[in-house]
Amino acid sequence: MKFKTTTLPDVFLIEPNVYHDDRGHFFESFNLDAWHRQGFQNTFVQDNQSFSKKGVVRGLHFQSNPHAQGKLVRVIVGRVLDLALDLRPESPTFGKYELFDLDAKNGTMVYIPEGFAHGFAALEDSIFHYKCTGQYNKASEGGLLWNDPTLNIPWDVKEPIVSAKDQILPSFLDLFKEA
Repeated sequence: MKFKTTTLPDVFLIEPNVYHDDRGHFFESFNLDAWHRQGFQNTFVQDNQSFSKKGVVRGLHFQSNPHAQGKLVRVIVGRVLDLALDLRPESPTFGKYELFDLDAKNGTMVYIPEGFAHGFAALEDSIFHYKCTGQYNKASEGGLLWNDPTLNIPWDVKEPIVSAKDQILPSFLDLFKEA
């Protein structure tokens, strides 16, 4: 496994070693020892999986303290455009995001720590999997408008399919007008 830094502090792109032969392929999607060797001390307590049709945009979601969640995300089937957005007001990259093209063929993963919003657009019919460092807590859930004009995210989806809940989330400026 290769852990690569990104433009966002504490967000890592993780490339597994994929072994191919005439039967298919194999790769290790998580290894606790490798995780700890990278200096991560948090543990995962919940795994989630979703299916999204091509064109679905999910997010931008987060959980606030004291129930914030870090996520290790990957695509099992298909391909997504994944996003991490820094919501830590004290961070030098506050309000900045990075996009990652994740697909099932190469098994690339992204670790998104606590203090970030997360979202993705399904570029193909996709099964998406993520490990979480905290349990889901409804009272702590939050979100930002997926098509926020301040963020101007290039989702690369012609006709986005967005849940009613995600269409009425606050804008970045509204959420952080006091920050």
